Amino acid sequence: MRKIFSTLLLGLSVISVSAWSAAPTDIRQSGFVYCVNGLMNTFNPQLASGGLVVDTLAAQLYDRLLDVDPYTYRLMPELAERWEVLDNGATYRFHLRRHVAFQHTQWFTPTRTMNADDVVFSFARMFDRHHPWHNVNGGSYPYFDSLQFTDSVKSVTKLDNSTVEIRLNSPDAAFLWHLATHYAPVLSAEYAANLSKTNRQEELDRQPVGTGPFMLSEYRSGQYIRLARNGDYWRGVPGMPQVVIDLGAGGIGRLSKLLTGECDVLAYPAASQLSILRDDPRLRLTLRPGMNIAYLAFNTRKPPLDRAEVRQALALAINNERLMESIYYGTAETAASILPRASWAYDSNAHVTPYNPQKAREELKRLGIGELHFNLWVPSASQSWNPSPMKTAELIQADMAQIGVQVTIVQVEGRFQEAQLMESNHDLTLSGWSTDSNDPDSFFRPLLSCAGINSQTNLAHWCNPAFDEVLHKALLTPQLSSRIDRYNEAQRILEKELPMLPLASSLRLQAYRHDIQGLVLSPFGNASFAGVHRNDAGKEKP
Repeated sequence: MRKIFSTLLLGLSVISVSAWSAAPTDIRQSGFVYCVNGLMNTFNPQLASGGLVVDTLAAQLYDRLLDVDPYTYRLMPELAERWEVLDNGATYRFHLRRHVAFQHTQWFTPTRTMNADDVVFSFARMFDRHHPWHNVNGGSYPYFDSLQFTDSVKSVTKLDNSTVEIRLNSPDAAFLWHLATHYAPVLSAEYAANLSKTNRQEELDRQPVGTGPFMLSEYRSGQYIRLARNGDYWRGVPGMPQVVIDLGAGGIGRLSKLLTGECDVLAYPAASQLSILRDDPRLRLTLRPGMNIAYLAFNTRKPPLDRAEVRQALALAINNERLMESIYYGTAETAASILPRASWAYDSNAHVTPYNPQKAREELKRLGIGELHFNLWVPSASQSWNPSPMKTAELIQADMAQIGVQVTIVQVEGRFQEAQLMESNHDLTLSGWSTDSNDPDSFFRPLLSCAGINSQTNLAHWCNPAFDEVLHKALLTPQLSSRIDRYNEAQRILEKELPMLPLASSLRLQAYRHDIQGLVLSPFGNASFAGVHRNDAGKEKP
């Protein structure tokens, strides 16, 4: 697995060095700079389990069949103009939008518009293990693998050039919501066919071609990504000729760039910086509730963390109120469930694990647990679900020390983190999850199902067949009340077993220069830049 990830990363790095050398200059005259901290290992969100490609790039490069309204949380048409639900939710028929152009890039010139062949290719690649493209670049599709779609999808069929039908083995009330996530882009089958002719299939995920408002122009590993406007975008020409995504600075460095004008938009500012951002008349700040959760995962395959009583005792040692004050500064609420409070299936009876270090010590003693030493793995970069993961880890380390548990913090990043996590060498992992779906299934199955272990999204390595069965039953009916009952049952199981400790559900924060307009902040952690424009006389017109 590590070899596959290394190969993909190497391919991206080589492309950036050999093909592109220009620096992002004169952006203010022809675009804007979006500053975010993150790592790239693919340009195809199908292969990702989150991060920069899903949270930022996917909405620029690709479109999906369906979208989610960021204000009402309702499903909306995107590349599918309309859809039908048949066979009590076991068959879905999509009627595609016509005359949608694929991007004309340096590496591909399309000869036709998007049609059913592209949709069938995009989904069959992921769902059909025997598809010739399934194993290209590793054959891992973390989000959909965690949902076991290779087993639940019976067929993806073209009925005519503008109609696609997807048949499932059983009803799935959450299916449409999963297709509305940015993990489900529509790719170009024609581009894939051209690559196959010259045996360059791996380039599909490195040199992207989509129908989105922007297309990849330049990439410098660890420095920046330049996106160029797609003049053929089906929703109308985007307002900015280009966007530069600056990857080169973190923390205080990104804030400094925003203050000096080197950055126009600062994604995920630290909550501790809010007073600076609010007091500067040159800046604007947007806050919205987010569909996300920060959590501490216990590796349930390693003793003594394989015992629920031990996990419960350790959870008592964590001072969540201090986390709220020191990390989020009023921009999050303490989590009582793996579901954010905004979810329609949130259990209102769920309660936050109390802070009681004395009881934690007593419980560990009663269980016969002596000295404990854990490695805590943590990403160093700010995230949509946690603006300061390293500081959070240090606070947890101090809390654990109060009950005699030694914690060593290990910084890890990106796909290499996930590959190492699958080797089960970690003890604790500080992580989080955000999704562009309002369906609770997009939290439960990726994070905690048995299938989520192999798909690298279940970081607790917890497998409970009874829990999986509850989730399965929740999908068999479209009735909301029945689904809520099942998900409440699932949350009660988690409260007892505690494979991961929910920490916080945070607001989405975004800071930007006063002349930037049209920037929509989505609760799902992603938004198209198509409508962004600069409110000054020097803005270049489309």
